[in-house]
Amino acid sequence: MSTTGGSSSAPAHNAPLPPTTSTAARSSRIAPHSHIKGLGLNNEGHAASGAAGFVGQTEAREACGVVVELVKSRRFSGRALLLVGAPGTGKTALALAVAQELGAKVPFCPMVGSEVYSSEVKKTEVLAEAFRRAIGLRIKETKEVYEGEVTELTPTESENPLSGYGKTVSHVIVGLKTVKGTKQLKLDPSIYEAILKEKIIVGDVIYIEANTGAVKRVGRSDAYASSYDLESETYVPLPKGDVHKRKELVQDVTLGDLDAANARPQGGQDIMSVMGSLVKSGRTEVTDKLRREVNRVVKGYVDQGVAEVVPGVVFVDEVHMLDIECFTYLNALLESPMAPTVILATNRGNALVRGTTDIVSPHGVPVDLLDRCLIVKTSTYTRDEVGKVVQIRAQVEGLKLGPEVQEKLAGEGERSSLRYALQLLTPASIAATLAGRSQIELEDIDEMNELFLDAKTSAQNIGEGGFNGGESL
Repeated sequence: MSTTGGSSSAPAHNAPLPPTTSTAARSSRIAPHSHIKGLGLNNEGHAASGAAGFVGQTEAREACGVVVELVKSRRFSGRALLLVGAPGTGKTALALAVAQELGAKVPFCPMVGSEVYSSEVKKTEVLAEAFRRAIGLRIKETKEVYEGEVTELTPTESENPLSGYGKTVSHVIVGLKTVKGTKQLKLDPSIYEAILKEKIIVGDVIYIEANTGAVKRVGRSDAYASSYDLESETYVPLPKGDVHKRKELVQDVTLGDLDAANARPQGGQDIMSVMGSLVKSGRTEVTDKLRREVNRVVKGYVDQGVAEVVPGVVFVDEVHMLDIECFTYLNALLESPMAPTVILATNRGNALVRGTTDIVSPHGVPVDLLDRCLIVKTSTYTRDEVGKVVQIRAQVEGLKLGPEVQEKLAGEGERSSLRYALQLLTPASIAATLAGRSQIELEDIDEMNELFLDAKTSAQNIGEGGFNGGESL
């Protein structure tokens, strides 16, 4: 690794201007719950209207706030939170908000109950992997690094030495900028491959380890921040100090990551590869014995003060889809000393427990597991609450609503469901764009209602005579 051109004062920025949301180089999907930033509770634990992007569900949010305090005070071990309510009443949003209230770096591992039914992996193994992915490990190391905002990323090609055809990257020039100055690095092609793997572009804040060449994307420079948040995008300030420095690095991994790294060791100098050298290599699958060995090494790191365990949140939606074998195993996992916070969700009333022929239980969950749960009910959204959620989602997705469109969608949500009303937003915006309009009008919503059916209308059509050869009767 070679460097050229360091200066004490920052020269002119030679990166392009921050892109608009429509021309961003890195495409990002807007997450369904990207507007949820927490439970939105005040200091007294009461739900504030519209706070943290959360609308409605006042009682459920306050109940989840109590659970958060129990978890923070380490008095929730061996128990689980069960969210019950109709589809589209915010159960997933509540689970995500609980995780965010516990901390920005707390692992959140969502899954659906039906995921356990696989021909390749045992049902209990799927649950065990989910629990391991929801337990984080924060490792602190001091390393020599090059850190800054990427202002230049120029690969240099040369003739391929192995053949007379084609070209290959001989090196890459990377410009890094901090508050104090800039530096230009001439890096090996292997580092360029790591840059491509991390999907790094101009405007990203990164660091490169001087000894190993490992590349890590910290986030997007806050100079490029847009007016709404995109999934998996983090904006960070311009780094302080010199580009070349000694820095305490904090790496966040999960026990699931360490299990996989040790099952299939790849080599290298990162934390997972180092742990792979401590545990017997050559494994092809994650076994209970391997997990115990990983736990032993992790305990050593924790005892040395190098790392700390960060229990996260595992969220099992449609928990009624689990069978009696899974429920029994889930009871055992809850009693584990390294268990994460467990949140379950269901929309069932009294139902047969899967895997049995005669056990009917509330929510399709065995009574012995229900006894471990704090149960929180979610309520159907009112017309006014649907309208507020529609307004928030339109702002998040950068959509403009014409007069009375919000009220129209609120009515659709009250008649059918909140999800259906929100699903109409993006298709209606496409229709408006094709018509040459910059905002969604009532006619766009009416057109979408003609093209798409909500679940209640679809079921009603079938109940009134069904469909015959593609034509309704």
